[in-house]
Amino acid sequence: MQLVVARIGRAHGIKGEVTVEVRTDEPELRLGPGAVLATEPASTGPLTVETGRVHSGRLLLRFAGVGDRTGAEALRNTLLIAEVDPQDMPEDPDEYYDHQLMDLDVVLKDGTEVGRITEITHLPSQDLFIVERPDGTEVMIPFVEEIVTEIDLVEQRAVIDPPPGLIDDNAVAAGSDDEEGAGTGPDGAGKGESS
Repeated sequence: MQLVVARIGRAHGIKGEVTVEVRTDEPELRLGPGAVLATEPASTGPLTVETGRVHSGRLLLRFAGVGDRTGAEALRNTLLIAEVDPQDMPEDPDEYYDHQLMDLDVVLKDGTEVGRITEITHLPSQDLFIVERPDGTEVMIPFVEEIVTEIDLVEQRAVIDPPPGLIDDNAVAAGSDDEEGAGTGPDGAGKGESS
C-alpha cells in the first residue's frame, strides 16, 4: 500500500536541500537517509533521501542527484510516497494510520448512525474526520479523545460523543448523557496518524 508521507516545499540554501511538510508520525523511519520514495507527479521520482536534518523546526532533506538550488526548486510541491505494509500498525496503540480509519462507520454512543469517514484532514492543531452522512451531506468531526471515544477496527466503526451543535440538535440529544459528562471520554481514542 502506498501512503503520502511528505510534500516538498521550497528550496533551502544553494546545495539542493528542500523543506518538507511531514505527513507521517514516523519521519525517521519513512524519510531517513537511504529511503527510496515514489513521487506524485511520477516524472520527478523515484527519489532517494541522501541526508536529512532539522533546521528551525523544519525538516530539510537532500536527495541523491539533486545538488543545487535549481534542482531543489524543480521538486517543489512534489508528494513523497512510501510503500507501507497494510498490516503494519503504529507503535502507540492509540494511534492509527489514515488507511485504517478510512470508510469506518461513525456512530453515536447509543449506536445511532452518523455516516462514514470519507477523508481525513490533518491540521496543525488536530485532525478532522470528514464524514459523509446517509443523505449525502458532510460533517467534520475533530479527531480528539473527548469526541471520538472509541475506534474499533474489528467492527470497522468509530464511536463519537459530540458536543451540542457539532452534528445537529437531534444527534446531540441522542449522543450526550448530560452536560457535565460531555467532553470526557475514556482512554482508547487518540490522534490520527498520517502514515
